[in-house]
Amino acid sequence: MKLSQYKYDFSPDMLAKYPAENRDESRLLVFDRKSGKIEHKIFKDIIGYFREGDVMIFNNTKVFPARLYGNKEKTGAEIEIFLLRELNREQRLWDVLVDPARKIRIGNKLYFGDDDALVAEVIDNTTSRGRTLRFLFDGDYDQFKAALYKLGETPLPRWIRPKVEPIDAERYQTIYAKVEGAVAAPTAGLHFSKHLLKRLEIKGIGCAEVTLHVGLGNFRSVDVEDLTKHKMDSEQIFIPEEAVRIVNAARAKEKRVCAIGTTVMRTIESSVSTDGMLKPFEGWTNKFIFPPYDFSVANAMVTNFHLPLSTQLMMVSAFAGYEQLMKLYETAKKEGYKFGTYGDAMLIL
Repeated sequence: MKLSQYKYDFSPDMLAKYPAENRDESRLLVFDRKSGKIEHKIFKDIIGYFREGDVMIFNNTKVFPARLYGNKEKTGAEIEIFLLRELNREQRLWDVLVDPARKIRIGNKLYFGDDDALVAEVIDNTTSRGRTLRFLFDGDYDQFKAALYKLGETPLPRWIRPKVEPIDAERYQTIYAKVEGAVAAPTAGLHFSKHLLKRLEIKGIGCAEVTLHVGLGNFRSVDVEDLTKHKMDSEQIFIPEEAVRIVNAARAKEKRVCAIGTTVMRTIESSVSTDGMLKPFEGWTNKFIFPPYDFSVANAMVTNFHLPLSTQLMMVSAFAGYEQLMKLYETAKKEGYKFGTYGDAMLIL
């Protein structure tokens, strides 16, 4: 597969600028791979496609306020940093993206907040846009984290809209988010409400939780035409014993196992036994899935409508079939489905 195959006619008008009024009332396109049948539903209708004993796998990562605004020493030039990964808790070391990056050099000090509440020193240039910062802070770790989060902003993607609003702090987070560490929300999960999860539980549909802390790997652009040469940034994942037990029990009974989003699919495909069973794992993954690919664990997935040339689009095309997915996207455009983070969803069976 080539990068250029994932270009499609796209207009910014197709993006959802705001979430649906109610989480579970966005639209849902349902596609059955065996029959080729397409249905147009409301998201909460998803319950009708699952039976007792089926399992849904959720990514319980929690987004933290990763975007900070500050000033460079001496010049006072405005800078924006995007916290990517905590490298060392004791030394307050973080990998970050800096904008504008070209004027930030090793040794520069950066100041954040009123009265320079936080100061950071650039100690390494990790990538063309990235840096490693050491935050200079006299208090204990909890005080430092509190200061960092007080100054931080919900990292809503800029292509949705330029300004973050109060609604985003709650809606740019799944209702089951527990484990802090993501710089972007696992968007397929944003459609689930507490009421819908309760209805699924009452119907006997199992819930398994894994963690992938969404980082740069999720949204870094692909710059090579040959997809085999693209390297994903590593992201931290956790697959606990309990999730393994729930998923493998369902697989053994040939039940429906549904990955809620591309981050879940990448997580579970990163730790599979030779007989196709999920294995416990704690570590990092740089799994990049594109056609052709044989999926081992899930036989259904929920996903949003992704932007052109994105790695998420490539993964979904491997699951649905490339030509079929491109046709589904044309159908979604004609039917007025909304694309992107706050957009509508698709269930692939």
